[in-house]
Amino acid sequence: MQREILKNSLIVSCQPVPDGPMDAPFFVAGFAMAAVAAGATALRIESAGYVRAVRPKVSVPIIGIVKRDLDDSPVRITPFLSDVEDLVAAGADIIAIDATSRPRPAPLSDLVAAARAHGKLTMADCSSLDDARQALGCGIDFVGTTLSGYVGGPEPEDPDIGLITAMTALTPYVIAEGRIRTPEQAAEAARAGAYAVTVGSAITRTEHTTAWFRDALADACRDTTDRTVLAIDIGGTKTMAALMCGGEILNRTQVPTAADGNPDDWLANIHTATEVWGTGYDVVGIAATGLVENGFWQALNRATLNIPGRYPLRERAEALFGKPVFTVNGAQAAAWGEHLATGKAAGSIVFLTISTGIGGGVVSKGALKTGLAGHFGLTRGALGGATPLEDRVSGKFIAAEACRLGHHVDTPAVFEAASAGASWASDIVESSAARVAALCADIQLMFDPDAIIIGGGIGLADGFLSRVSANLAALPARLKPDVTAAACGADAGLVGVADLALTALTGTKALPDE
Repeated sequence: MQREILKNSLIVSCQPVPDGPMDAPFFVAGFAMAAVAAGATALRIESAGYVRAVRPKVSVPIIGIVKRDLDDSPVRITPFLSDVEDLVAAGADIIAIDATSRPRPAPLSDLVAAARAHGKLTMADCSSLDDARQALGCGIDFVGTTLSGYVGGPEPEDPDIGLITAMTALTPYVIAEGRIRTPEQAAEAARAGAYAVTVGSAITRTEHTTAWFRDALADACRDTTDRTVLAIDIGGTKTMAALMCGGEILNRTQVPTAADGNPDDWLANIHTATEVWGTGYDVVGIAATGLVENGFWQALNRATLNIPGRYPLRERAEALFGKPVFTVNGAQAAAWGEHLATGKAAGSIVFLTISTGIGGGVVSKGALKTGLAGHFGLTRGALGGATPLEDRVSGKFIAAEACRLGHHVDTPAVFEAASAGASWASDIVESSAARVAALCADIQLMFDPDAIIIGGGIGLADGFLSRVSANLAALPARLKPDVTAAACGADAGLVGVADLALTALTGTKALPDE
């Protein structure tokens, strides 16, 4: 048999649930014939007995495997030379073999040689690109993604499209297999370069497909108030996390966002800090400073947080936490949290967080704007200038100005000095507040929101908001914005991202694109 017979084909894996009601030759042969009648080009059959039952009923190629649970080896698929002989005798055309780099009863090269001695093709069930390289070195004909996600750690939910793509750089004969449950996923695997695509449980395991639909319906009908979210807010100086259910914070923690660190470090630190809470939450919501779109994270002002390139935030977080992850900009999440807190279901608000930098979010007629919307800290004002507004307003600016004047203190100390009447400190805080007031006046003209809500460590610092309001006092009433303090305080981002993550998980209401 030539390998080309499988090109662009659908392979159906006819493997009943062990000891299930359909675990019998009659049913396996029936599944096989039905699959072929509907257009399957090949079949994957487990055990010599079932290959023997199917072989007289179909003319398409059969990929044969034997599954064993061994005491002295984790290898399960066709581990012995005798298994190869039995499958050949039963009528298999292709012998599939576990090709992972784990202790095994017989060398992979010997199993391949045994199949080739009978003129049979071989397939390597791989978990990684290294497995595929090793298998090809042994003369294997096809490599498959069958064991990706099944050799340790939490089992993923989706097919390993990345591994399919990577394997095609080694050989064109890549069979996509594992967790392909929808026609869309099968098509995606083909577009990634798969030579053939195998589908199993979604077609031939009634118990599994029934359970998927059952669970989906139960999930959809479940009251969202009893769902738990791990909410994370990554800021320029600190990262907060909270375990939340029904809008209430059950547990909380905080770790520094080290300026000399990197996104992998920041995620690892918060993961370590929250491990004590267990993994009983349904979803992870991550709000982060910077531009967050389609699961990627990047810096717009590296002075606030130096994020290298386009960091795959969602992908890395899902691998780390083992849960579905929703990602959004931190200030946009906070805007949504404040929108929920104000109860203005159809209203419009603009949220400003004044902290290490300036972030913002816009809720218009009950809908959150995402993407670049709200990144007010990057504006340079009507007069332009070389630096963004946040570099002339934020906490870093306040501390730097104090240092320039000979006062080597941090930002909280500047506010303390201003409250105590120190003119140098009061002037610094006043200059920051005046620029924020000018920004608020411009925002009112641009968006005409019902309110501009201010939060963040600087925005909520003692006396700051009153200084902003004083700078707006002379404006005509129609042009003067309604500036108020954040109702959720420092928790606005956590509250907002928790709700957005649950919405994304349940699909109970429309969400904007991230």
